[in-house]
Amino acid sequence: MSFLPQLIFLIILGAASFFLIKRVKFLRRNILLGKSEIRNDQPEKRWKTMLLVAFGQQKMFKRFIPAFLHFFVYVGFLVINLEVLEFVLDGILGTHRLFAPYLGGVYTAAMNVFEFLAFAVLVSCVIFLIRRNVTKVPRFTKPEMKGWPAMDATIILVVEIVLMVAILKMNAADQILASRGVGHYISVGGLFFSSFLTPILENFSTEFLIFVERAAWWFHIVGILAFAIYVTYSKHLHIFLAFPNTWYSNLKPKGEMVNMPAVTNEVNMMLGIPTDAPVDPPAEIGRFGAKDINDLSWIHVMNAYSCTECGRCTAECPANLTGKKLSPRKIMMDVRDRAEEVGKSLDAGGKGLEDGKSLLGDYITKEELNACTSCNACVEACPINIDPLAIILDMRRYVAMEESGTPAQWNAMFQNMETSFAPWKFSPQDRFNWAEKVKNEEIPD
Repeated sequence: MSFLPQLIFLIILGAASFFLIKRVKFLRRNILLGKSEIRNDQPEKRWKTMLLVAFGQQKMFKRFIPAFLHFFVYVGFLVINLEVLEFVLDGILGTHRLFAPYLGGVYTAAMNVFEFLAFAVLVSCVIFLIRRNVTKVPRFTKPEMKGWPAMDATIILVVEIVLMVAILKMNAADQILASRGVGHYISVGGLFFSSFLTPILENFSTEFLIFVERAAWWFHIVGILAFAIYVTYSKHLHIFLAFPNTWYSNLKPKGEMVNMPAVTNEVNMMLGIPTDAPVDPPAEIGRFGAKDINDLSWIHVMNAYSCTECGRCTAECPANLTGKKLSPRKIMMDVRDRAEEVGKSLDAGGKGLEDGKSLLGDYITKEELNACTSCNACVEACPINIDPLAIILDMRRYVAMEESGTPAQWNAMFQNMETSFAPWKFSPQDRFNWAEKVKNEEIPD
């Protein structure tokens, strides 16, 4: 082979690596716009959670059919990309099927596994396209899924189908050329799935088959590199972020809400309870709750970038099911969109977080926040342990404590809890009067 294809491949590989690294740095900076938070406790439990939930797809199988199809796509992504290593080495060294002479029959077995997974991915993606665009599964037709989110999913599925077809076509043309004893082409034995394409291609000329094989090879490797870059702009970023996202999961019991240390210490001091708070108050009091992404934890921003937009959270949300405006999926999409907006502004030398906009109001409304019942259904449903409720509670805390913008009924409840230690306007001393009335048979049992 001439040196020119190797040079072209190295240029493409270098360009793809440059853009990928640049995008990864952009994403890292955007995630770190969130507040610092250390969440490294219980490392053994965190590793176990990551292995079961991210690697083992544990929570996916609550819906068996899509989980079964997703399993093939997931395993296909992991295993077929092992073949990409050979593609890259062949492209750099100017070789063809570099590993075949050394692995012998093992190589043939591996190629058949790759082809089986390629076919399984192809079938799964076709079914996913039908579910989204023909049968129209309800959770894929919510308002936040109009426009780009729907197109993004379709683009990924179509690209995966085309890439899998390219693998099978490349192998079929390759083996026909090997049977004709052409040049460097190596016979690797029977390849089951690509053999079904052999009758279609075997009547073509050798020159055309070389063109087909080389075109499919270049299309596949360039497609993989382009796909790797595209994924960083897509909801499919969860392919990579699912693993750190599950490692940094909130391991506390689902019903336990996080209190603000400053507020807790203040209440403890009012009640005379010893506190670890410093004697001298800080010069500047931080914001109560979250108004923008910099008020959220960096883990919450990573949650947003990890979101696969599958809609399981919204499908389980009782507020959404009863017609309320709240959609936990939209909350995560809004956080990600705001982070992207701020990041692009900073890169362009703009005002960034000081652009006059905020997550609250410009992206997420009070109506959405107030509809949440804090039931944790969205957290339980998420396949990769994303926590929309933590973001909702932080933003609702800001509305209550910074803006005093909660509904009048809520304010009355807050006041009763502050004065009477209960949501109802009764003195604590009168709390058990009902029991005396029952005892005296003033109220029927």
